[in-house]
Amino acid sequence: MAKFELFIANRFNREERDNKSMSRPAVRIAIIGITLGLAVMLISIAVIIGFKSEVRNQIIGFGSHIQVMSYNNYNSLQTEPVNLTPQLDSLLKTTPNVNDIQHIATQPGIIHTEEAFQGILLKGVDSTYNWEFFSQNLIEGTTDILSPCLRGTSGAEGVNNSSLISSSIARTMNLTVGDSYTVYFASNSGLRARKFTVSGIYQTTFADYDKLYIITDINHIQRLNRWEKNQFSSLEILVDDYSRLNQTAADLFNKIILYSHNTDILYRVETIETLTPQIFDWLDMLDMNAIVIIILMLAVSGFCVISGLLILILERSATIGLLKSLGANNWTIRKIFLTQSAYLISRGMLWGNIIGITIIAIQYFTHAIPLDPTSYYVDHVPVQLSISAWLLINIGLAAASILMLVGPSYFVTRISPAEAMRKE
Repeated sequence: MAKFELFIANRFNREERDNKSMSRPAVRIAIIGITLGLAVMLISIAVIIGFKSEVRNQIIGFGSHIQVMSYNNYNSLQTEPVNLTPQLDSLLKTTPNVNDIQHIATQPGIIHTEEAFQGILLKGVDSTYNWEFFSQNLIEGTTDILSPCLRGTSGAEGVNNSSLISSSIARTMNLTVGDSYTVYFASNSGLRARKFTVSGIYQTTFADYDKLYIITDINHIQRLNRWEKNQFSSLEILVDDYSRLNQTAADLFNKIILYSHNTDILYRVETIETLTPQIFDWLDMLDMNAIVIIILMLAVSGFCVISGLLILILERSATIGLLKSLGANNWTIRKIFLTQSAYLISRGMLWGNIIGITIIAIQYFTHAIPLDPTSYYVDHVPVQLSISAWLLINIGLAAASILMLVGPSYFVTRISPAEAMRKE
């Protein structure tokens, strides 16, 4: 019986392709509706996934996935140190999903040149630091600020005076690679100054962060604060799987609690999402936009295919009457039209995938559509579409379209063989 239904559906489709069907305009509209609906859904999901990923990676580049810091450090640039003992180091490294641990020390200060001055945050790093983010955003010079061959002769012994500054700070202070500048720090003993040289200039799309961060040797901050070599402002932890971020943070928290109980030293565990909640709350709102777009596109696509199916049924009312008179039951006839509709849906989805993926690819490789980075944190519309997301959208649209047609296909049961053939 299945071959019979498929045979009749193929005959109907062949007549539609050969312009022998009066319903051809309605069929085209249904196909166009599916095509546009799927293309818009693919583009919307790609933009939302890409946007969230790009903004998230920029924030993580400045602050890592998870930070371990002193319990008393909260919303303050002046920090109390974390004492990294071998026991604590082992606890952190043996936590599942932990990829890397970076030693960080920060100190607020004021950068001063002959042209201008402004407040900055000096971020000290050592050999444990992962330079991938700043290497990708480097526009001039080098990130090799810890190499012994770059040590400034005017600095303290064993301390590298090289630094990495942003293009924003470079423009404001009129600095280029090789220039020197002074940073002033406030302390209990008064105002202290340190001289640095520009070894590299980076540029990201986070203007607020670019205006703030200067990267240099961690020894400067440790000496300014009179810290030991194993004392840091925070321990930045990078994870392998971002989807397990909260679980990893919870595992680290449980270990830190046990460690604090044994040592009477309190530390906090913060994820990048809890450290910058306003940005991640904003990103989470994009998910609601995606849901609204998908619902609207499903409604448009569904309306088009339902209208097309009803027109196909009305046009074939005489054929339906003939099939019923020959012994075909209602479900058999409904399956014929559902099969024909599935064929039309597949055509629409094919063109929708072609159009949607083409537009996504063009934007991915050319960045043709720009954005204002001061408002959106990116300078172009980022797109990213995974295989799983693509499959989910296609399967979801196909299933939803077929399910929406089951009800309207019931209309064939209302057609009487006698009346249909008499009208013919």
